Amino acid sequence: MKLTRALAGAAVLSLCLLLAVQPEAVAAAAAGGKVESTVRTEVVKAIRADPSVGPALIRLVFHDCWVNGCDGSVLLDTTPFNSSAGVEKAAANNIGLRGFDVIDAIKAKLGDSVSCADIVVLAGRDAAAILSRGRITYAVETGRKDGVVSSAAAADATLPESTFHIDQLTDNFARKNFTAEELVALAGAHAVGVSHLSSFRDRINATTRTPIDPRYQAALAGDVEALKGRQNSTDPIEKFNIRDMDAGFRNASGFDAAGVDMAAVGVLDNSFYHANLQNMVLLRSDWELRNGTDPSLSDSLFAFRDNATVWEMEFAAAMAKLSELPAEGTRFEIRKSCRATN
Repeated sequence: MKLTRALAGAAVLSLCLLLAVQPEAVAAAAAGGKVESTVRTEVVKAIRADPSVGPALIRLVFHDCWVNGCDGSVLLDTTPFNSSAGVEKAAANNIGLRGFDVIDAIKAKLGDSVSCADIVVLAGRDAAAILSRGRITYAVETGRKDGVVSSAAAADATLPESTFHIDQLTDNFARKNFTAEELVALAGAHAVGVSHLSSFRDRINATTRTPIDPRYQAALAGDVEALKGRQNSTDPIEKFNIRDMDAGFRNASGFDAAGVDMAAVGVLDNSFYHANLQNMVLLRSDWELRNGTDPSLSDSLFAFRDNATVWEMEFAAAMAKLSELPAEGTRFEIRKSCRATN
């Protein structure tokens, strides 16, 4: 009993000393905890209301940070610094970008003390954790500021295109100091989410298609035609992952589900690599991962297919690295609205 009271007294004394010596650190930790819990709460709420927003938030991290670093520039609707050109949202490579309303909701809760750039990376991290059922986690620092320039031309010049060949992909990633293995790891995000037909049309066109399983190609072409009617669009959206298609589609494609959790619809896992190694992926850029001379490309594809834990760790590390790409530019601020400069 005396020992228990002594230990309790020591703990109280230690806390008092910490408060006395490092009040700023304690306050910062408390504020940081509030920021993270607020982001998590809003992301959970958004995904419960619309599961498709989870992949969109992960994608938003890449599309923001890859262009001039993590500066929230992808969120801007207008900016006086490039009034003669479109903002990043208008870029061809940003077709279908979503999740802006979730970022707005988080910003409304946190106010002017937290940058939009920080919110983007935190929301993307939490979305990855939720969609992977808690298997993908990583730490990110905060303290970013928001950029004031957003250019559609810059986004189209910087982001990798869905039709890139493998040399273009590896060169694009090398310019950001990312390895071929990290390229393959990040591509695993295509286990979830959707793509517009315009991004994979070349894969189902008889004159332009890269090697693709013919049964999968036929099923995909037929599904796209049906989607045009259901979505009333000439550029419908299709699910990335064959695992998430209905049984009729999978059977028509001849998909080998060995090693894939077929009940994990919408889950961020290593199923992308199972589909890729069967030539059953939407984008040319995904298929091209099989096509390079760098042995780490092929080695990574098989390693990630055969060991989900290895991929989860590599994906988490690559996302953390992506989230720390430094903002480029000379003028920054913490925006009052994520959609406009102050």
